[in-house]
Amino acid sequence: MRPSRCTNTPDPRLQAEVDSLIELIQAAQEPDGYLYTWRSIVERQKKNSDTTAQPIVKDAFLGWLDGPRWQNEDKFSHELYCAGHLYEAAVAWQAATGKRKLLDIALKNAALIERDFGPGKLQKAPGHQEIEIGLVKLYQTTGERRWLDLAKFFIDVRGYGEPYSQNHQKVKDQRVAVGHAVRLAYQFMAAADITALTGTHEYDEAMKAVWDDIVGSQMYLTGGVGATGSNEGFGGAYDLPNYSAYCETCSSIAFLWWSQRMFQLSGDSRYLDVVELTLFNALNAGLSLSGDRFFYPNPLESRKNVERTPWFSCACCPPNLTRFFSALPGLFYAKQGNDLYINQFATSKTEVENTNSKGQKVRVMIRQVTDFPWNGRVNIHIDPAKPNTFALKIRIPGWAKGDVVPLDLYRFYEFSGYPVSFKVNGKVFPATFKNGFAVIDRKWAAGDWVELDMPMPAQRVRANAKVEADANRFALKRGPFVYCLEGRDQPDDRVLNMLVPDTAMIAPKFESALLGGIQTLHFNGFLVKKKTAPDAADLQKLPLKAIPYFMWANRGRDNMLVWLPHDLKSVSAIAQPTLAARASATASEGCQGDLKHVADQFPVKNSATDESSKVHWWPRFGTTEWLQYDFGKPEQVGTARVYWFDDEATGGGCRVPKSWRILYLENGEWKPVYAPEGFKTTKDTWNEVQFEPVKTTALRLEMQFQDGVSGGVHEWEVK
Repeated sequence: MRPSRCTNTPDPRLQAEVDSLIELIQAAQEPDGYLYTWRSIVERQKKNSDTTAQPIVKDAFLGWLDGPRWQNEDKFSHELYCAGHLYEAAVAWQAATGKRKLLDIALKNAALIERDFGPGKLQKAPGHQEIEIGLVKLYQTTGERRWLDLAKFFIDVRGYGEPYSQNHQKVKDQRVAVGHAVRLAYQFMAAADITALTGTHEYDEAMKAVWDDIVGSQMYLTGGVGATGSNEGFGGAYDLPNYSAYCETCSSIAFLWWSQRMFQLSGDSRYLDVVELTLFNALNAGLSLSGDRFFYPNPLESRKNVERTPWFSCACCPPNLTRFFSALPGLFYAKQGNDLYINQFATSKTEVENTNSKGQKVRVMIRQVTDFPWNGRVNIHIDPAKPNTFALKIRIPGWAKGDVVPLDLYRFYEFSGYPVSFKVNGKVFPATFKNGFAVIDRKWAAGDWVELDMPMPAQRVRANAKVEADANRFALKRGPFVYCLEGRDQPDDRVLNMLVPDTAMIAPKFESALLGGIQTLHFNGFLVKKKTAPDAADLQKLPLKAIPYFMWANRGRDNMLVWLPHDLKSVSAIAQPTLAARASATASEGCQGDLKHVADQFPVKNSATDESSKVHWWPRFGTTEWLQYDFGKPEQVGTARVYWFDDEATGGGCRVPKSWRILYLENGEWKPVYAPEGFKTTKDTWNEVQFEPVKTTALRLEMQFQDGVSGGVHEWEVK
């Protein structure tokens, strides 16, 4: 199946700007076609090393460029990754404008790569997949089979390296999602393209098994993938932490496009259900409502520590969002033979060409009119130029049938939906159903229309019992949207201390003045003020309001929560004021993280956890560093305890310190406290020290890091 075409209005000013950029790209290309400006600049600097000018390029990762071209390609050099993006841009520009200059630049570069890579030549897999997708598009544009063959070579050459870059197995042998999430999804996007264009079935089992593994055990409720930041990828089955959820925006885009291709190969709507889930939630959250600020990771919980930014030093997500939303119309419709598919719902239109019984071509206009996703009523107008018989296939989303996702990772508590209804020209029509589509097969004439009504009650969602992070919690979903609590919408912004009974009545309300007009959910909950026992607490009843997850953080940093605790065992009471919490915290140079969190009293599971806030000094190795509390007035202190950050278990570079001590300020001079039993250093527990009480206005925690590694602190308490 292929998505139908869409039309766009040309912009002469933008066209001229892009043309000027293409001139620069052409000037940067080397005579043999090589185009990777980072290397070109560095090599030019090396030739001019006798000059006294400052280097043009300074970067910690220049080691990626060591040696000749392609030497580090199967590691981190990104030479082929950037080439793939160039090819995609060239194909898109030629299709939009008819101009070939960028396409000719891309073909010259591709010819060089074909000269250097392939059977009997360099047998290296790209360290970051992308060129495979670009080569497929060059084949589709030029009809030259050489580019499709080269794309398949880059897929098949894998199997001699690390899981991070999907090089640990032959692609056809993979069954479980591991490693870097974007690399994996780009790889299977290309495998799906090659499958469709060559008729091969060698990747079928791998594509289905890995996709099922993600959707069945490694995908967030928002449709985001890639749970861990250490590898920007998969952490294993049911390992789905919320506060530290990585969910890179690029991985959402890549996973969506792979899922779209899986539908095109199979005709099964379950892949489109995941496209919709990711589109309206994890992916959509990556872009601000103003359109100029971006998320790189997309967590499902925040402690006022996350906000969108205008740009990133690793700037993959902003341009990826730009190209995605430019291509968004291609998701709405599809065609196979004379069958027309409505895949996604939005006010839109498309025009396709069918064939009638006499073999004549008939133009058919399809137009949707709807307020989706705020409600589920969709009017579909069908206008063939001449009466024409064909099947109109309309996807019925899983959420309208009682399924949160296609597999059992998430389920509704008790599905309270209502039947989906159809009318054709105002009369009830008995549609048939196949692969998740309602099929209306009839002779259509100009002016025909279909009325689709998909009720959207708010629903509670529970996670599979194996997802530890979501135990004793539920989430809210209405139609395609996942909802969250954001602090500024509540009477008290401490949403991480809220208890919400799973029997609470939920009332939807459309608020036209909020965030441009959104559907909110209203219900009652409780602020857990103080726990009197594990299953008892002082509670304050509060009216709560949930907003669609993708809209959070558009009003500044805030507390945010998707998975709502319905059991006291899973909710923390309000942190009581402590000496550390009231103090002003500072740190030695190079400290990374929000200093206020070292005294936030948030429970720490273990030293390596990312679910607790922390500060660290990576990559400062073997140094002496410090944290300091200033009290504002003299305070008597005699106890301190520290929970160290040590990520050895996850392959990180921080360890517990070689040694540590406490200093106090007296008459402008730092002095060590007297601790008879010394300072013990232990991982995965509190390190407490009792010392001779001192009266001081400031206390300092001094750490000597181990040689060759750095260190950090989850919590530091004093009293």
